[in-house]
Amino acid sequence: MSQYDVAIIGGGAAGLSAALVLTRARRTIAVVDAGRPRNAAAAHMHGYLSRDGLHPSALLSAGRDEVMGYGGDILSATATEVVPGGDHGFEVRLDDGQRISARRLLVTTGLRDELPDIPGLRERWARDVLHCPYCHGHEVRDRQLGVLGGNPGDVRYAQIVRQWTDDLVYFTPPDTLTTTERAELMARAIGVVEGDVEQLVLDDDRLCGVQMDDGCVVPRDALFVPPRFIPNSALLDSLGCDVDAAGWAIADSTGRTSVPGVWAAGNVIDPRAQVITAAGAGSAAAIALNADLVDDDVRDAVLDFNAGLPSRPTTNTQSKETL
Repeated sequence: MSQYDVAIIGGGAAGLSAALVLTRARRTIAVVDAGRPRNAAAAHMHGYLSRDGLHPSALLSAGRDEVMGYGGDILSATATEVVPGGDHGFEVRLDDGQRISARRLLVTTGLRDELPDIPGLRERWARDVLHCPYCHGHEVRDRQLGVLGGNPGDVRYAQIVRQWTDDLVYFTPPDTLTTTERAELMARAIGVVEGDVEQLVLDDDRLCGVQMDDGCVVPRDALFVPPRFIPNSALLDSLGCDVDAAGWAIADSTGRTSVPGVWAAGNVIDPRAQVITAAGAGSAAAIALNADLVDDDVRDAVLDFNAGLPSRPTTNTQSKETL
């Protein structure tokens, strides 16, 4: 079984950013990545300084190369179970039969988007059915846009989307708007269509309208849908990490969870984190993880010193030992 200082579960922006910082700190790491990023359907990512417009896969590919260049391991697999305890902290079991052990664990498994059950919605996701105006609003600016609403906070979301167009329609089931919300929408010339959306209307593989249950088609070029975010937190849950009232794992500003030795970063604990935010969170977690490992190294060195034993190596010369 290969041994590491840190096992990172999830190879997105948060996980790779943490891996880069830790490998440069001469820590041995393994990134376990299933290869199914949330933004795989997107053609470009935006709002990432110096990387605006880059394809998401290009960022991940460059990140993997950087991590491996410093000696980190990238394991193409899914972590199915984490068993705490033992001499090395955690044992991580993978779906390909491998087992690795690590002194610390960083979970960066992200989230998944739960969409309304409307025909065509999932197939158009990240193309002309969008969720983040800051990620995609500029690319569809000044076009006929829609917002699929009906839940608390969706009117506020529509008001934000209004920043990118003068032609916006808010779709909502009947009797969901308050008097104040209706007045606010009217004040900014946001159209309101009340009823149930039946399906999307396409023309030449492009969204051209939204069909209501009464057969009426409202022409739209793109539709913003506030999804329900579901954390991919099965591993954190299995370890007993504390969660908030909504079921999201609780972590401090560095990503430290309630379980000793377990950190988390990115969308798995922060549903609103964009790519650049997740990368920053991964970096912060890595710095905290290294400091925590140093505390252990100092403790062990003092114990060895007092026992008259030679000091233990603390760099990657001792790591990835195969037992």
